[in-house]
Amino acid sequence: MTTTSRRTVLGLGLAGGAGAVAGCTSRSDPVGATPSPSSSPTESETAVPAAGDLVVPDFDPRDWASVRAQFPLTTDLAQLAAFVLSPHTAQVSAAIDHHRARLDGDTDAALHDGYQLEGAVRRAASSYAGGTADQVALTDSTTMGISVMYGGLHLRPGDEVLTTTHDFFSTDDALRLVSLRTGATVRRVTLYDDPSAATVDQLTSRLLDAIGPATRVVAVTWVHSSTGVRLPVAEYGAALADLNRGRDPADRVLLCVDGVHGFGAVDVDLPDLGCDFLAAGTHKWLFGPRGTGLVWARDWEPLTELIPTFSGTQGGARLSPGGYHDFEHRWALTEAFRFHERIGRRRVVARTVEQATALKDGLAGIDGVTVVTPSAPEVSAGIVCVDVGGMLPADAVLALRELGVVASATPYQQSHLRFGPSIVTTPADVEAAVGAVSQLV
Repeated sequence: MTTTSRRTVLGLGLAGGAGAVAGCTSRSDPVGATPSPSSSPTESETAVPAAGDLVVPDFDPRDWASVRAQFPLTTDLAQLAAFVLSPHTAQVSAAIDHHRARLDGDTDAALHDGYQLEGAVRRAASSYAGGTADQVALTDSTTMGISVMYGGLHLRPGDEVLTTTHDFFSTDDALRLVSLRTGATVRRVTLYDDPSAATVDQLTSRLLDAIGPATRVVAVTWVHSSTGVRLPVAEYGAALADLNRGRDPADRVLLCVDGVHGFGAVDVDLPDLGCDFLAAGTHKWLFGPRGTGLVWARDWEPLTELIPTFSGTQGGARLSPGGYHDFEHRWALTEAFRFHERIGRRRVVARTVEQATALKDGLAGIDGVTVVTPSAPEVSAGIVCVDVGGMLPADAVLALRELGVVASATPYQQSHLRFGPSIVTTPADVEAAVGAVSQLV
């Protein structure tokens, strides 16, 4: 088949699963206009799935019941652990099916169009999170993003990375590898002793007071998955901007953030955080396709790429690790950003905070239950951690499931029972969680 005839076939539209569906909307792929065939296709041509328009189910973004209906998670359980690994919305699933059919039917054409599809993902990310598309690199997970962020830093023996005692294994081990590679030292500071009593002033002063002349990188996590404490990253960014004005450019301090449990759960444009780099998986609170993530950069110049890229040499494309990925998932990420933008980021976050606050208030009223996460919204987000008497968190997770509530246990040396209210849950689910926990004590 010639290139011309193949492109004609690609304009015929996907047959089968992407057909007209009542209550669905369609949009064109970012590969250009769809040509009309001048004659009926041959039998061999019809065997090749064509580009067509991506058809996604419609919903009412003003109606929380309609939003919840886009998630296939069973409603027989209160789903307060959906943030751990995202269920796909109907819109994301439709996009995955669409791109997978194109990859299966004409892999060459789909891969060729992938450059434009990745560009569309970056544009959707910047529309949602602020900044420009060039500030976004695409990854497969938070851990990959953290590796891109820390592994690409230019550090020297004697330089210091300041981090905390509250960070996840991925950050701890990435910094261990940075130390082995560069000779830089890693020092940790404890930002709070009692997470429930953490305040913005305490979290800010403890970190800033620990910065020394040799500090070149501050490595923090926006929202701690261990306790639910949210760090005042914007305050850190403003303070470091003041500090850096008095330092030689080679000695300025970079602010690097594991942002996964804030991205999609906190209403802020990333440029306003004042950080230099932020890594996040998009299959958490954004409820994007599983196996997707990003790194956002104020300026890519301080980083050298670790893995050759297939995406380009400019901006975030240069720092997007190459190799063959689950492309249908990556390209479908655009629909996750569009889903949130249709609802409105502010409304999504307000819904999350409202339910998290109600959950903390309800659990705090149960004798034998200790709420670990701060009650104040300015130092918390969607995660709510608690201790239930002398019960092991893993045992509490199993017991709650029997009572119709899905929760999780924090994967740290000191573990807590953890909930995550979100747009997948309802106030009734929160009430069910409070009632179920009361039966455990």
